Amino acid sequence: MSTITTTDGITLFYKDWGPREAQPIMFHHGWPLSADDWDAQMLFFLGEGYRVIAHDRRGHGRSSQTDTGNEMDSYAADVAALAAHLDLKNAVHIGHSTGGGEVAHYVARATPGRVAKAVLIGAVPPVMVKSEANPGGLPIEVFDGFRAALAADRAQFFLDVPSGPFYGFNRPGTPLIEGVVRNWWRQGMMGGAKAHYDCIKAFSETDFTEDLKAIDVPVLVLHGEDDQIVPIDDSARIAITLLKHGTIKTYPGFPHGMATTHADVINADLLAFIRG
Repeated sequence: MSTITTTDGITLFYKDWGPREAQPIMFHHGWPLSADDWDAQMLFFLGEGYRVIAHDRRGHGRSSQTDTGNEMDSYAADVAALAAHLDLKNAVHIGHSTGGGEVAHYVARATPGRVAKAVLIGAVPPVMVKSEANPGGLPIEVFDGFRAALAADRAQFFLDVPSGPFYGFNRPGTPLIEGVVRNWWRQGMMGGAKAHYDCIKAFSETDFTEDLKAIDVPVLVLHGEDDQIVPIDDSARIAITLLKHGTIKTYPGFPHGMATTHADVINADLLAFIRG
């Protein structure tokens, strides 16, 4: 397996496919998944001639099952370490959900020349949790419920989420795809329970407002209008107002996991943005 070791001793797993001289595209997965969640995009863009990279966030997948550092500063520092190790230049960073927060936090701090463009797909920025400053957010009790369900029976919780709201399989007329549910469960159960527990706070309470304002490269915001995990009105539709060079595209009826359920549509729009 391809890995690097961070300055605090964490082993990070990554995939790096394609010509080393080609423009790199780095993918950042959502909670509680792994680099494998990007299979449909990795294979597509590899076929288009790009260099494609995806890592397992610390505590997730095949990376170290950390009990510390499960927050956005460390996540972004890990990305910076991997980008430096691979000497990525002019890269496109694409993040889904929690990975979108990771992208925003990293790109806002990236070394000049490392990043060409960024994409946020069903992403958590600017901030998910409800507060006086964010009255449209989700109540903290929602995320407390996530933590309680994870601690009580992580394996069952990791079946309930993909079987229901994540891919919209709870919507009338939407057939459940067994393989998609099982793959979500497989990826989730590879990671560490402590890291997954801590990451709920990271994705729900981190405020990315200043990150979005600081990003100085083109950013594409993609969001499903039927996203039940990261509601569009308190995420994408606010995030686009904070970006200097942002473009937004929304999809009626598409769920949170649309990069899997509607990969053909999402991949085409990603390719147009990257080439544009």
